[in-house]
Amino acid sequence: MTQAVSIDATAAYDIRAADCISFLRSLPDSSVDVITTDPAYSGMNQHMRFGHGRIVGAYGKPGNARWFTEFSDDPATYRAFLGECRRVLRDGRHIYIMFDSFSLLSLGALVRDFFDVKCVIVWDKVHLGMGHYFRRRHEHIVFATKGRRKLSRRDLQDVWSVSRLRRAAYPTQKPVELFERMLEGSAEPGFMVCDPFCGSGSAAIAALRHGCDFVGADIAPGAVEMARARCAAWSATGSDPLEPAV
Repeated sequence: MTQAVSIDATAAYDIRAADCISFLRSLPDSSVDVITTDPAYSGMNQHMRFGHGRIVGAYGKPGNARWFTEFSDDPATYRAFLGECRRVLRDGRHIYIMFDSFSLLSLGALVRDFFDVKCVIVWDKVHLGMGHYFRRRHEHIVFATKGRRKLSRRDLQDVWSVSRLRRAAYPTQKPVELFERMLEGSAEPGFMVCDPFCGSGSAAIAALRHGCDFVGADIAPGAVEMARARCAAWSATGSDPLEPAV
C-alpha cells in the first residue's frame, strides 16, 4: 500500500497493488462516493495483438504473450465484484462501469441486480478503429446509482465525443477527459473516487483535478508503478506526463 500523498492540501491518492476483489474487500463499508472503472475483461489480450485492429501506441514488441492481466469475468466472479462495489459505495452515490459491445451483452445486465441502472452512455471515440467488419468507433459506459441521488447537472447528454488516445503508454489507457465527464455530475470536491482497475491512472488524475481523493488498485505491477509516478508528477508540477495537454 502506498502512503496517501497530499495534492494541494485538498486531495490525496492511494494506489495499491492488488486484484480488484481483494482490493475492494480491504475497504470499509460505505467508504467511497463514486466508482469509475474500466475492467480488463477476459479475451481483451486476444484483440490487442499486432494486426488485429485495436492496438494503440507502442507497448512492446510483436509476439508478447499478454499485454496485461485480465479480469476473470465469469458471472460468479463478476457478481462478487459488483457485490463488493455495492458494499463500499455510500448510499445515494454513483457508479460508472465501462464495457465494449461484447462484454455489455454478456455481463452488462448483471449490474441491474446490484444497482439502479439509469443510463447506458455511448463513448464516441471520434476516430475510427481498424478492422475488417464494421469499424469500431464507440464503447459503452453503464451509469447506475445506489439510492436516489440525482446528477448535479441537468445539461449532460448520453453521447460523449472524446477522442481516443493516438499514442498511449498503456494498452487500456483511456483519456482523462472521459473520467472527468463521469465526475462532472456525480462528484464534489472532497469526495472519494475509487477505481478497482486503475491501469495507468487516468481516473486518478481526473479525481485529483476535480479536488477529490482517490483510492484504486491494479493487479499489474507495471500499471501500479506507472499510475503512482503519474500522480506524483501531477502533484509536483500540475502537469500530466501521459497527457501533457490535459
